[in-house]
Amino acid sequence: MRRHNTVEQARFQAEHSGQDFGDFIEEDRIYRAAVARVAEVLDQHGRLQRLDRDFLANFLFPPNGLIVVLGQDGLVANTLKYLDGQPVLAINPDPARWEGVLLPFGVEDVAQIIAEVLKDKRATRSITMARAELNDGQQLLAVNDFFIGARTHVSARYEISLGNHHERHSSSGVIVSTGLGSTGWLKSVLTGAGRIAGEIITPDHRSILESGLPWESESLVFSVREPYPSRTTQVDLTFGRISARSELRLRSLMPENGVIFSDGMEADGLEFRSGIEVRIGVAQEHGALLY
Repeated sequence: MRRHNTVEQARFQAEHSGQDFGDFIEEDRIYRAAVARVAEVLDQHGRLQRLDRDFLANFLFPPNGLIVVLGQDGLVANTLKYLDGQPVLAINPDPARWEGVLLPFGVEDVAQIIAEVLKDKRATRSITMARAELNDGQQLLAVNDFFIGARTHVSARYEISLGNHHERHSSSGVIVSTGLGSTGWLKSVLTGAGRIAGEIITPDHRSILESGLPWESESLVFSVREPYPSRTTQVDLTFGRISARSELRLRSLMPENGVIFSDGMEADGLEFRSGIEVRIGVAQEHGALLY
């Protein structure tokens, strides 16, 4: 409807392209019913403030509030970045449609979970986040991962340092993943690299591919995508761990189109142009997900 203004026009466009518009209608019906049922339960226990996801970045969350997320995994991850330790109750509105790694509860569980939370009988799981700090003072958090590279399909050029190891790179960008994100984008990058090479290069690669890292792991993993060796660029510092006592540093060599964004939200990214240096490490902030 946002794209085509009316349901009738949306139906015409969908069916004209061979899609089943009835599936869209059913998905919307199930989601609206889930919202109504969850709101009904929450209204019985206290003041309820409903928030559209478009206003997430500008909302001031109450310090003692319980944050209830009704949506897909990406919404849970993006919500955690704007909190200060408040517990998050993540609900899967449509289990038949969404697998929901970060959505342990269904709509039917809400009443019981809320009762247990009010009695302090429900535990939370700590989720480690990553922090990017630029030399101009800007900061960005990531729950799943950071991407550092170019906006368009061109090579990103930058200097990269970890400890005493320093290189100049030309690549398709760098992925820095938390434990939570290690089964997502990072896993796909390592899977592709392993298939091309014909084997998993290190035990660390294999461990991440098989089970990922614990969500509360106090370390991050970085991987450089498609590094290119040349007379002026190196390819030794392309994969590794960032501990709680270390930082990965990158300095942009791109006059324009460089970007740093987290959790797939490129529109909310930071400019990474020539002269900008970013330090990436484990954040002091942690997410708290009810389970």
